[in-house]
Amino acid sequence: MGRVLAVACDAQHRFSKQPTDAITVATGLGVVGDAHHGPTVRHRSRARADPTQPNLRQVHLLQGELLDELLGKGWTVAPSALGENITTRQVDLLGLPLGARLRIGRDVVLEVTGLRNPCAQIERFQPGLLAAVLDRAPDGALIRKTGIMSIVVAGGIVRPGDPIGVETPPPPHRPLQPV
Repeated sequence: MGRVLAVACDAQHRFSKQPTDAITVATGLGVVGDAHHGPTVRHRSRARADPTQPNLRQVHLLQGELLDELLGKGWTVAPSALGENITTRQVDLLGLPLGARLRIGRDVVLEVTGLRNPCAQIERFQPGLLAAVLDRAPDGALIRKTGIMSIVVAGGIVRPGDPIGVETPPPPHRPLQPV
């Protein structure tokens, strides 16, 4: 079983989010008080293209192990600095299939919708960091290591230390794609 390392929220469209003691997630909407909260897309470039599309990026989760990996390569990146709402420990977020559900604490259920696609904002945050959060699989496929996106199936409060359980959908499992 995994756990929540840190939580963050930001009402403004900034790259990094503000760490906090707890976040409230609302069913079908996302993190209360966050710039990405809402039933339709809030990501600025996607909203410009089609503001009516559903918000599949309500909650961003990032594996704390990526922060450890970056530290080992000389980078200093704190939880919430890459824009995630929830930083996790001991959950293979990138290995989850589409539709997997994360049960956090007593009440919260998030459904995985896809990968976060790292963008130029990471490079502006720290030059060279974009290359550090990308990798290549043995077959040459691009590996995006900047976490996953999800929707809120059941709302509640998320705090650091909360346990995280994983439920996978029935096979066949579909791999995550950028969303």
